[in-house]
Amino acid sequence: MKLKGQTAIVTGAASGIGAQTALLLSQEGANVVLVDSTSCAQTLQAIQTNRGKAVYLECLGEVHDVEFMNAVVAKASDVFGELHVLVNNVCICSTRNENKPSLDQWEREADGNAQATALFIHAVSPYMIEQQYGRIINISSVSSCTNEQTFKASKNSIGTLTKQVAKELSEFRITCNSVAPVCTTNLDEATINQTGTAISIAQAVLYFASSESSYTTGQILKVDGGYCIEPPNSSGV
Repeated sequence: MKLKGQTAIVTGAASGIGAQTALLLSQEGANVVLVDSTSCAQTLQAIQTNRGKAVYLECLGEVHDVEFMNAVVAKASDVFGELHVLVNNVCICSTRNENKPSLDQWEREADGNAQATALFIHAVSPYMIEQQYGRIINISSVSSCTNEQTFKASKNSIGTLTKQVAKELSEFRITCNSVAPVCTTNLDEATINQTGTAISIAQAVLYFASSESSYTTGQILKVDGGYCIEPPNSSGV
């Protein structure tokens, strides 16, 4: 097990990428802290089914609430001691197309994603600095392809944040990397144990969370099935 005895905080753990990531990290031996604004019952059930005596903690609240985030980190520290991994799977952007939000709204939502990510890093970094170890993995926001502007803006903001944090915390043996999934319709609705994109993203997170990535920081890994090579509907021959 690559994460045996370690503690991992995963935000957005109720479904989709967050749920799949929490499950995989648990299977690799981690104690998982599930953070979301809605119940993580499905994720908990999957963890219990796949790893009967898994240790976990569920925290429900809004990830852009500073007091809530500080409380989550403090509680996780009290329960598990050291905090080794933070997976920032923050997505408060709109994925609905009924009202066709403006570009300004998309940009505000993208900024909100990066802000929530930064706040959680700020909450957990003192614990990681004290123990001289940590793995921070940021997930670029996933929205429907109709909101691709949000996806691009948020990816850029979180990418910049990732590099800044990596530079500032490297002396404390803390790495910070980002996984950038493709803008895929209904990706957040992926169910646990679904094969395909969500699992591929979780596996990329696992690499950054493990000791295998000790010499890797400030990186942005695209997990997009080749989307970056030739986007859909391109005119390539």
